Amino acid sequence: MKYRSFPLGVLAAATLLSACHTPKPAATMVSSTAASATEAPLIWKSGEYALYADRVEQGPYVARAVSRTELTSNYQSPANEFQSPQIDFKFSLNGKDNELAPGQNHRLVALPKPGNTEVETPLLTFGQHYVDQTPVPSNTYLAPNTKLKIRLDLRPVLAAFKKQGYYTTYRGEKLYQQDFKHVFVAGNTAPLSWDFDNLVNKPELELKDPDGDGIYEVTLVLNAPTAAKTTAGQWQQTINTADFPQLKSPYPLLDALYNLSLEEARRAVEPDSTFRTGKEWAGVWTRDISYSIILAQATLQPQVAMNSLLRKVSPEGRIIQDTGTGGAYPCSTDRIIWATAAWEIYKVTGDPAWLRQVYPIIKKSIEDDQQNAYDAQSGLVRGESSFLDWREQTYPRWMQPVDIYQSENLGTNAVHFQANQVLAQMAEQLGEAAVATKHRALAARIKQGINQHLWLDKQGYYGQFLYGRTSLVVSPRAEALGEALSVLFGVAEGSRAQQIIAQTPTTPYGIACIYPQIPGIPPYHNNAVWPFVQSFWTLAAAKAGNEQAVLESLAAIYRPAAVFLTNKENYVAQNGDFAGTQINSSNMLWSLSGSLGMVYKVLFGMDFQPDRLVFRPFVPQALQGSRQLTGFKYRGAVLDIDVQGFGNEISTITLDGQPLPDAAVPATLTGQHQVRIVLRSQAPAAAAVNRVANLFSPETPSVTYANGRLTWTPQADAKAYQVLRNGQFAARTTETSFVVPAGSYAEYQVVALNGHGLESFASEPLPVRGNGFSRETQLETIIPKAALPYKGFSGAGFVEISTTTNQTLTIPVVVPADGLYAIDFRYANGNGPINTNNQCAIRTLRLGDQQLGTVVLPQRGVDEWSNWGFSNPVTVRLKKGSQVLTLAYEPANTNMNGAVNQAMLDYLRLTRIQ
Repeated sequence: MKYRSFPLGVLAAATLLSACHTPKPAATMVSSTAASATEAPLIWKSGEYALYADRVEQGPYVARAVSRTELTSNYQSPANEFQSPQIDFKFSLNGKDNELAPGQNHRLVALPKPGNTEVETPLLTFGQHYVDQTPVPSNTYLAPNTKLKIRLDLRPVLAAFKKQGYYTTYRGEKLYQQDFKHVFVAGNTAPLSWDFDNLVNKPELELKDPDGDGIYEVTLVLNAPTAAKTTAGQWQQTINTADFPQLKSPYPLLDALYNLSLEEARRAVEPDSTFRTGKEWAGVWTRDISYSIILAQATLQPQVAMNSLLRKVSPEGRIIQDTGTGGAYPCSTDRIIWATAAWEIYKVTGDPAWLRQVYPIIKKSIEDDQQNAYDAQSGLVRGESSFLDWREQTYPRWMQPVDIYQSENLGTNAVHFQANQVLAQMAEQLGEAAVATKHRALAARIKQGINQHLWLDKQGYYGQFLYGRTSLVVSPRAEALGEALSVLFGVAEGSRAQQIIAQTPTTPYGIACIYPQIPGIPPYHNNAVWPFVQSFWTLAAAKAGNEQAVLESLAAIYRPAAVFLTNKENYVAQNGDFAGTQINSSNMLWSLSGSLGMVYKVLFGMDFQPDRLVFRPFVPQALQGSRQLTGFKYRGAVLDIDVQGFGNEISTITLDGQPLPDAAVPATLTGQHQVRIVLRSQAPAAAAVNRVANLFSPETPSVTYANGRLTWTPQADAKAYQVLRNGQFAARTTETSFVVPAGSYAEYQVVALNGHGLESFASEPLPVRGNGFSRETQLETIIPKAALPYKGFSGAGFVEISTTTNQTLTIPVVVPADGLYAIDFRYANGNGPINTNNQCAIRTLRLGDQQLGTVVLPQRGVDEWSNWGFSNPVTVRLKKGSQVLTLAYEPANTNMNGAVNQAMLDYLRLTRIQ
């Protein structure tokens, strides 16, 4: 899928590419591009936009600060005017991407014939690719209120149901008739959406067959004016925020955006004194509030922050993983960012009761994670990318929820590293030295694992995640939040931290969530910039001392807030527009918190510590001057703070006119005080910024094996392919096949490389068993089978496990020889969809008292109990002979639902992999 690149978004691609690693000092940039002396000073300029003291200019659009409490903007989303009539779409059974292979979409040119207002597709057959060859004249766009009638022949699917009871998708997966519920259409033009997992929540996209002839239809209205993407033209402060800290500087635009964010922060508080995540996102969400608290809300609204965190604690006293793939925890494990947010509140307030309250919650949650998600071999933590919880947006399409559990992500590991550091510091405050020692050691192990397994020497930053099945490989994509947190939390130190800031790719409108982008996936996490991530990137850049990165990052935060007149959730990396991402919200909590955090933690440099507040301002030269923050509350004190000059080194700092040792305000200070900071007005040493065009990787190959040879689909932009064997390089070729050497068990994958040297994801691991050993143990032969009407199992039946049924299974196996084995289970879990909910089944696998690993059985579809797949493989060295395994439901295996922790088990599979 290709997305229109508007001229505004590509004006300086060549300039940006040539500018890689050659940043200009801010002062030089200002003096070389400033206009007349009467104009407000220029702060930052690129080929896409310019940021001035009082306005943003982006092509024909201008956002301006009329005053410190009023902003105007004439921005118009180009998506409103230039919608292409080419409609890409696919059909979907039960809300899954199961009709055509990745990269294959139906295409229709939605241009009504003369005299008609409606467009109708030909009768399309499910699974048969259709491309409309009608040419599209230049300057021709989708007409408003275009009616599109879509017709689908589903009779081949229905015939398969009648003949054999199931339909086999292009992936070889069986959909049983009893599990068939809906037919949807997904696509690229509203109201169509590529969010397959949420199609069940869009009934208008469901095709119906009222006369039962097997022909399904739906009529949609495209480019409806009521669906036009618009933003306000004016913001004027209407809410009293005088009780919050007040900012005044020589930069009216920045002051106005600060006041806009204060107003939105107040709007983000619900009547029950908890945070609302965004205008379009009701309720309290664990990761959203946690990142927001770290950025600014612990400082600004500590009591609301406390209330919100406590809302995300289960009755058992564990942190709630409220969203995530396959039934949330432990496919997703980033709930533990809650710990860092709780610690930030303590550092700000010094409240001992709060510390005692949150300490056992964090301790118990990490103890569960140790059992369920910590990888003893790599030292890393398993689970989905922190906040990037929409599978195909950041993972290859072949990865199922169980594969995401198996993966080990940079950002999530940085979060777990910091959580263990936090718990250790809390334990020290509470006098529990043994706990502190234990968790410092766990943090050190995670840090070592990140630096050992994810660092990319060639790129100069960390890889996105380890992924695969029995052999994991590293994805060389950059993951912005993870890179930032690794610097901010101290996983990367010294020159490595500086290298990350200098080398991680940044696109013209900001740092994209991942880089390069994934082809065929619409913007949301893919091909998008999120302001809160940009804020953490700014904090990391300041810590690394990279002035140019700080300035550019601040500009990438201020531009969208100014032109959209709200703190949006995200925007498209390709063109900087808020329209075009799959979901977006105004008044977004973590975006507005990021904007406020830039004032408190960068420009004023506030570093909250358990017993003091330390000032470390970082003011880029282009933002030099005198700025005041008055009425800032720190514990028992109220501070009026004045920062003058620029740079990141303090010349003098005084408290009420007296020198302030270590630039630190003690936690015991009370009353009203004045802090005055004079910076040395000396720019830090020049450092690089890796500006790149917003490029896409090749599509992931689809690989098959037959007659001793791997073959795969050619990718249009691929120049070569790499073959991996058990996660290691095996060959490089320009062909689309590879002869597999004879031997024992091995897993093969193929990676496509394009002319820019960018890599696709590795293909789905393909096991070639050779002369290896694999044996199945039918569980119904040792445990009474379930009397349930599900289909698709092997053998004579299957076994149910739940919190009350078969809590412990005792499974004898015969091991033919000493070696490394993979143990997994064929299972079904129809308790929920693959993208959300909270009923992922979890069990612990043991050999005697030895824990071999955690077996994760994620949801596979709502009521799809005949949809079978495999759990994660637990790899373990076994001795030859008879062994007795146990699969047990243990206290740490409690999921986020608590009551429903259920799956059906078909058989255990034992495979020798080494």
